[in-house]
Amino acid sequence: MSEAIDASRRPGPTAESTAAHDRFLVYATCGGIVLLMGIYFPILRIMVEHWAAVEDYQHGFLIAPLALYFAYERRWDLEDARIEGSWLGVVPLSIGVASLAIGRLGTELMTMRSAFIFTLIGLVLLVLGREIFKILAFPLFFLFLMVPLPQSLVNTIAFPLQLIAAKVAVLSLQQLGIPALVEGNIIHLAHTQLFVHEACSGLRSLMALITLGVVFAHFFKRGVLWVQILLVASTIPIAIAVNSFRVALTGYLAHHFGEEAAGGAIHDFQGIITFGMAFFLLLGEGRLIEILLARRRSGAEAPQVEQGSQDGKD
Repeated sequence: MSEAIDASRRPGPTAESTAAHDRFLVYATCGGIVLLMGIYFPILRIMVEHWAAVEDYQHGFLIAPLALYFAYERRWDLEDARIEGSWLGVVPLSIGVASLAIGRLGTELMTMRSAFIFTLIGLVLLVLGREIFKILAFPLFFLFLMVPLPQSLVNTIAFPLQLIAAKVAVLSLQQLGIPALVEGNIIHLAHTQLFVHEACSGLRSLMALITLGVVFAHFFKRGVLWVQILLVASTIPIAIAVNSFRVALTGYLAHHFGEEAAGGAIHDFQGIITFGMAFFLLLGEGRLIEILLARRRSGAEAPQVEQGSQDGKD
């Protein structure tokens, strides 16, 4: 009996001890991330070199800083969140370890690079818990956008995009009265022919625009998930449309001013212009969604106001 009384009188954990424990877990997580980056350094270094060498993935340099900014945005929520580790973190940790092993055996870079992010997710969930993970979920999963696709998948995606761009460009040129025929990814003009290379498939603008769409959707209509998904999904047809416009513009310049006018610095400048067009189309879509949602709300509120006025008269 006395032992039970003594146990009931034992003081529970104080606020200071809880805060010290939470700080220890945060420092342990930071140390674990540094250790993780050291282990994966050779893989991450090759990935950064890939960004620098392949123009399609140069947006990868922006992913980690943006993810840190998204996490910094939630700093007040992080301060109020409870730190309590979860064994669910073992699941992504196991996926990360398995992905690393499979990637090593098969020399598959995407699998090894993704393993770093899975391991990072598992570390946060295991040590800091589900509440912290829920707050940091978007920045963590956003990191997957920095992982380049395997070349086999790029080839599978790029060639159909080349064919679409060539066909749409030829139809546009024919509407302008310019004689043009398409044969696969080759556009035959009156005095020359254009070869729609893999670099002109639009994959570069597609990858960059998807990243831009995710960032834009994050800031636009927070909490309205279906709108955010719609914005991100719409980046695919927008990228295809503006790339087809770019190929058609190249054909127009080649027909009227010669093949030299469609290459070199002019061709690169066209890429900047068309990506700007894609960005403004995305902004216009966001504005249109805002207008439609506002009209929908006003249309729903109008009958309620009329009903209230009728009740007042009665």
